[in-house]
Amino acid sequence: MDKKTIVVVGAGKGMGNHIAEEFGRNDFRVVLMSRNQASLDGYVKEFTDKGMEAYGFAADASNTDSLTATFNKVKEQFGAVDVLVYNTCILEGGKPSELSSAELMRHYQVDVASALHSVLQVLPGMKEQKSGTILFTGGGLAIYPMPEYTCVSIDKAALKALAVTLNTELKDNGIFTGIVTIMGNIAPGTDYDPADIAKEYWRHYTERKDVEIIFK
Repeated sequence: MDKKTIVVVGAGKGMGNHIAEEFGRNDFRVVLMSRNQASLDGYVKEFTDKGMEAYGFAADASNTDSLTATFNKVKEQFGAVDVLVYNTCILEGGKPSELSSAELMRHYQVDVASALHSVLQVLPGMKEQKSGTILFTGGGLAIYPMPEYTCVSIDKAALKALAVTLNTELKDNGIFTGIVTIMGNIAPGTDYDPADIAKEYWRHYTERKDVEIIFK
């Protein structure tokens, strides 16, 4: 039986690669997406050196055409995507009175709208096979918004709402949507070690229970 495929949009040394590795250790084919192909090539080598099947595809989460083209390449090469993880967010500060509407929308495109766009790229295949998992990386600012991080606060709240509504709509199709809400700053060797948090994504995938897991 062919391996299942996980696509992680927002690959990197923070959460993205740790999530991918958690699934790779469980015999998933790992597809990493981020803007920089050179970085992706390095990540792929790290995964293959650990005996995992991994691939890197450059895509710009601020550009839906870029995402569409890249997802089409992935589907042409591997078929339907079994798990999608959207792990991209613009982590910039800014108080509400200091933001323009254009700046807010720039953040929203990457943090939320492109998450939905990515879902729409994999959804037909998931519906056809009547199975699939969609997971988002949430944040504590959705629950406790801060004026210093207005865009992140707004967008993480919106991303949670997207997860809930998608799960309600798609569950009868055998598709589970969830979000892992991380309540602190991610850093190795701390209570928010990305390797530990990544295990919650795997638990979400295997248990398929509540839409939200809160990592405190």
